[in-house]
Amino acid sequence: MQPVVLIAIFAGIVVASLLAAPRRVTIDGFFGGRSAAGGAPGLWVLVLSQVTTWIFARSLMNAAILGYYYGIAGTLAYAAYYASFLTGGFFVQRLRETGAMSVQDWLATRFGPVGTGCYNLVIVLRLLSEVFANLLVVGLIAGALVQGGATPAILAVAVLGFAYSAWGGLSAALRTDVVQMLVFLVVFGVAFVALVTGPGFDLGAVLTAQGTAGALNGWVLLVVAALQVVSYPLHDPVMMDRGFISDMRTTRASFLHAFWISTLCILGFGFFGIQAGLIGATYEGELIGTWGLMFPPWIFVLLMTALVVSALSTLDSALASASRLVVEELHLAPRTLSGGRGVMALFMLAGALLTLWGNATLFDAVAVSGTASMFLAPVMIVGLVMGRQVALWSYVVAFGAAMLGAWVYFARGWTLWAMLLPDAHKYVQLLAICVVVLGVGFAAVLAGARRA
Repeated sequence: MQPVVLIAIFAGIVVASLLAAPRRVTIDGFFGGRSAAGGAPGLWVLVLSQVTTWIFARSLMNAAILGYYYGIAGTLAYAAYYASFLTGGFFVQRLRETGAMSVQDWLATRFGPVGTGCYNLVIVLRLLSEVFANLLVVGLIAGALVQGGATPAILAVAVLGFAYSAWGGLSAALRTDVVQMLVFLVVFGVAFVALVTGPGFDLGAVLTAQGTAGALNGWVLLVVAALQVVSYPLHDPVMMDRGFISDMRTTRASFLHAFWISTLCILGFGFFGIQAGLIGATYEGELIGTWGLMFPPWIFVLLMTALVVSALSTLDSALASASRLVVEELHLAPRTLSGGRGVMALFMLAGALLTLWGNATLFDAVAVSGTASMFLAPVMIVGLVMGRQVALWSYVVAFGAAMLGAWVYFARGWTLWAMLLPDAHKYVQLLAICVVVLGVGFAAVLAGARRA
């Protein structure tokens, strides 16, 4: 019965999204988010779009899983990444004050094709991980509900998500994000109220929970998040694209509202994972099987609905950003509707194929891309905020250190890297990598910096 209800709800959301998508699509609307009349999105369209694309399915699951293992420390660690709205909003304002209309604009004036090439490589990896991870969550849900249902569900969501995303591009993503976010807030709000008012829930116990694996590594991860949160928003094209399509006052307010709303949602979803650990539930199926045993069927369906909605809302935004990147920044496809749609199809296909890879560790994608982005921290702080001219070689060294650090964490099980890394938990290893990457990056950038 649960799969039938979930499919019906999902179908209704897809229909509502299609109805919300613009009937008439223009080139500026597809790539720049403009309305048919040429207007920029308003404050709450931007806010709801930012929130729903950042509290995506992978993030909700990560918050719950980290809460299960590391208690409140794990959930706080993941919530700390949402301070990216504050750091991202700050950098957007500084970039716009220089006249730049994207991160690539600013990098191009400072470092030329090499600067934008390095940055765009990280962006491509980020977008692929977004598509892959959200399709993967859909597969995990379907696999937990129906034997052998993962692959058909992934294909269905990929096709349907591509269908309405390709129709309207960024303008469609902005409008459908509003519908999807409102649905998410309702279903998640009902489920959260049911959790905190249910028998056995103790707020004090949740707020002091140590998790099933102890809180220490959760606190370590919180330090990692604090190091990565400076550069993390800069490599997220979904956030950055929304930073340059409305006036500065609207944009600044949208980042602030998106910060507190998304942080509360992530903390709330983390409570579900913490509660699962407190009652001694057995971890299975990325917590999905655990929740099926913990909650009445109707609450479980609401949780699954929240995950599916968040996955769908992120897919369309990731595809819209991918088309803008390839068409407007890389100039690898014509600036036409068919060109943008072709890019979307390729990214959706690549993301779907990656789900066959077999790695279901959702946080690894965050850790790897977050580490790869860390070359931007010294470059932007010294070059943009301090106003220094940074040498190209410094930029390349910082970029190389970040990419190597990301690769080391990804391949930490290999003998060579295992010998170099501390013999400790993977989050301690990640912290060590981040410290080295930032140290090398700042040393290189400061050594090659001069007054502009």
